[in-house]
This record gives sequence, structure tokens and C-alpha cells, in this order.
Amino acid sequence: MNMQKFCRFVLLWCLAVGLVLTTSSARAAEELLVYTAIEDDQIPSYLASWKQQHPDVTIKIVRDSTGIVTAKLLAEKANPHADLIWGLAATSLLILDQEGMLAPYAPKGLEKVLPEFKDKRSPPQWVGIDAWMTGICVNTVELKGKKLPMPESYADLIKPVYKGHLVMPNPASSGTGYLTVSAILQLMGEQKGWEYLDKLHQNMALYVHSGSKPCKQAAAGEFPIGISFDYRGFQEKKKGAPVETIFPKEGSGYDLEANALIKKPSIKPMAKTFLDWAISEPALKEYGKSYGILAIPISVPVPEGYPKDPTKHLTKKNDLNWAAKNRERILAEWAKRYDTKSEKK
Repeated sequence: MNMQKFCRFVLLWCLAVGLVLTTSSARAAEELLVYTAIEDDQIPSYLASWKQQHPDVTIKIVRDSTGIVTAKLLAEKANPHADLIWGLAATSLLILDQEGMLAPYAPKGLEKVLPEFKDKRSPPQWVGIDAWMTGICVNTVELKGKKLPMPESYADLIKPVYKGHLVMPNPASSGTGYLTVSAILQLMGEQKGWEYLDKLHQNMALYVHSGSKPCKQAAAGEFPIGISFDYRGFQEKKKGAPVETIFPKEGSGYDLEANALIKKPSIKPMAKTFLDWAISEPALKEYGKSYGILAIPISVPVPEGYPKDPTKHLTKKNDLNWAAKNRERILAEWAKRYDTKSEKK
């Protein structure tokens, strides 16, 4: 090989190596900004299969309670930061949709998703993954010590015997708080619903800014009864707390954890890949370890603590579109009546 050919070979080799290194670096630097209200202790196991499939993609998680994530997204409407939303209340996504903030996308496997778990348009603006529901967390030791009866219904919670013994989420901060308030207003009708909430307020010790916190407080013995949600009650019991999770006889309020693509001038192809994965069987199997109702029926056992058929415990009156449309009005009325007992932010 003469010197000219050798130099040309070296030059081509260097260019090829540079191209490989640049491509590899670009892949390694790929990042998705994901906004979510999924529980902190669920996220690592949920993401395990994603990391196995896409080890070079960095997932940056911004996690908070539903109301806070929703407010953050609305505040960023003119300059959206997130690439996608994963596991936020469907009622919140309906509000963002009304604001024109979501981009339509049909993830792979969409045809398997139950009709009630997805936007009816084609392609949909949002797609659900599971449902979570009102669960009343009761500390049985505290209940016995204070000689309180076991509550079995919403009606029980307004009995004078529970005065000062209840804690629940503020619906402006918490999706769990809002789904419970919305369910009561739909179940009883607005006039009787507000009358009921007035009486519930008389028994309330505190409104907190997290859906899981009331159950954690009940587990710790800070309050005998925390109005929270299903998963958190079962988790606290697994940890050894003397907690029983009660589904109110009238029917538990519920909402869907759902996903959506954020409308931006430039949408990352990898964001769509994430949404494909988010309804894939590996992801669903992980959701199924936490929740008894999934967007795609798959062969997994109902998690420990749930009744055999959790759907039988859901309220029959739960219009998510109504809940989204009336959210601002309901929260304003709720704050006017009850915010004096909310914890400081």
C-alpha cells in the first residue's frame, strides 16, 4: 500500500469511527421528560422492562400529586416542557385536551384497550392504563382504643362519633381527593352532596395535599381513619400496619390513570415509543401488581387485599367528562366551604 492510499485509508477510518461515536453519543444522550402522578414506590418496578428494552434512553421523571402536576402543565401551556404524560388522572387529561395541549397518538396495541379506558376519537388524545378507587384506611388498633365502630359507608363517616378522627386529601391537590368529592356529588346529586360534605367537614381533622398521605397517617396512628385509595391501604398493611381498607357500600369513586403525548413544535419519536411500551404486556403486568382493574384484561391475579371482582365496588354514577368539565367550579366551591382545615403547603 503506497503512502497516498494509506493516508486515504486512515482518513476514512477516522471518519467512520467519528460517525459511530457521534451516533452512539446521540443515543446515550437521548432523554425523555415524563410528568406523572404514579406513586413514588411504583415507578422503579414499572420502569424496569422499559430500561431493559431501551437502556440508552434516559427517563427524567417529574412526579407530584395529580392536582399539582395538572397545574404545572397548565402553567407551561405556552412553552411545554414535558414530552409526555404517564399515569395522570383521565379527568386531568380531559382538561388538558380542552386546552388543546395534547397530540393525538394511537399506541401499538390500542385495539386491545377496553373502550371505557380510551378517548373515543381516532387516533385518541389519551389512553388509560388502570383504575384507582376510593378506599377508607382504618387503623384497627386506634379504632379499638378509641372505642369507635368500623365504618362501612359514606353515611357512617358523618356520624358524630367520628368527629375529629378523619383525614382526607384536598381535592385541589389530589386526584384521589377529587375523585371522592366528584363521586359523592354525582351519587347523591349536587345539593344533597354538598350537604353531605358539610357534615363530613364537621368530622374532619385535616385535609392534606396527597392522596396516599391519609392512609399513611392512619397506618402511623396519627388518625384512626384516612380517606385514601385502594393501593396505598394494601401497601401499608403489607408493611405490617394494622390497617384495613374499606370500600364504601354506596360505591367507591374512581378515576383512570392515563397517558398522553404533549403537543409541541417538535415531538420526539421516542416519546411515542414510550407510549407503545406503556400499554405493553410487561408494563401491564407491573400495573396489575398494584391495581385490580386494568385497561387491557390480561392473565394476572387480582392483587392481595382486593375483592375478587373490584369492579363491583365502583360507584355506578361516575361520569369522567362531567368531573372534568365541572372541576374548576367544584374546587372553587369546595375551597370556599372547607379550605380552613387544609394543611399548609
